[in-house]
Amino acid sequence: MTRRGWALFAAMAVIWGIPYLLIKVAVGELTPASLVFLRTAIGAALLLPVAAARGWLTPLLSYWRWVLVYTIVEVSLPWFLLADGERRLSSSLTGLMIAAVPLLAAVLQLLTRGDERTDRRRVAGLLVGFVGVAVLVGLNVSFKDLRAVGEVGLVALGYAAGPLIIARRLPSLPAVGVVAASLVLTALLYAPVAIPQLPSALPSSQVLLAVLTLAVVCTALGFLLFFALITEVGPVRATVITYFNPAVALLLGVVLLHEPFTVGAVVGFSLILAGSVLATRRTSALAGSAPVPSSTAWGAVARYRRARQRRSQG
Repeated sequence: MTRRGWALFAAMAVIWGIPYLLIKVAVGELTPASLVFLRTAIGAALLLPVAAARGWLTPLLSYWRWVLVYTIVEVSLPWFLLADGERRLSSSLTGLMIAAVPLLAAVLQLLTRGDERTDRRRVAGLLVGFVGVAVLVGLNVSFKDLRAVGEVGLVALGYAAGPLIIARRLPSLPAVGVVAASLVLTALLYAPVAIPQLPSALPSSQVLLAVLTLAVVCTALGFLLFFALITEVGPVRATVITYFNPAVALLLGVVLLHEPFTVGAVVGFSLILAGSVLATRRTSALAGSAPVPSSTAWGAVARYRRARQRRSQG
């Protein structure tokens, strides 16, 4: 993986590693529907003016069906299910289940005959990483609430399918336009239900900070960086960031909640790193296989690099 890929990987491991804590704080005073509405409405308010001013919304019209499918699979349904599930499940259990995303993505690639090959080394890396997550969060978690477990399982499946939709059905669309449209559609969908559920009194400062962080950092900025990561390393390798979410959650627990830091955490995180390296290493057969969004700045850079490479080879 390139230096740019590793930088994006590290940023996304942190940015999408903190939502579990933030959601846990927010659902203490907000309903799942109102949390999704606030998160998407604020994110849309930040991205929509930029996308509209630069003409990044018009190209979406021809692909509106797939934009809608992506919105439901990646944003609308998962974010509600995740918020609802975290009202009953611990963040550790939630992180463990979400860490199955890379393995699910690899399986979806295999079943749908994607361009990326799911070879033995990659599968071994994904399995090692999953074992690492299991060691990290421990095996003493409760599965008593099967409904909540099922909700988080559906979230993991949606997160695995979302990048594949982008790579195969929406590769030529501006990333900011897709993100902005998804946030607007989700906010409009939840508004009739969420607005009446908003608390009559102003939520606590902790909840307000959690919502703002979710909307600005984890949503607006997070999606933009994730699109860049998909462009750089491919959809399956991009989802390996979910292996690091439990590690970030554990670190937050140790620093903020004074939770114990155990040997199992060190061993588990080491396995996660080893599995991620195995799962994300490029081979000569895989080099250049990831689809590149041609209408984005990242796609333009990629095309420029490919053109230079062809000239040097010629």
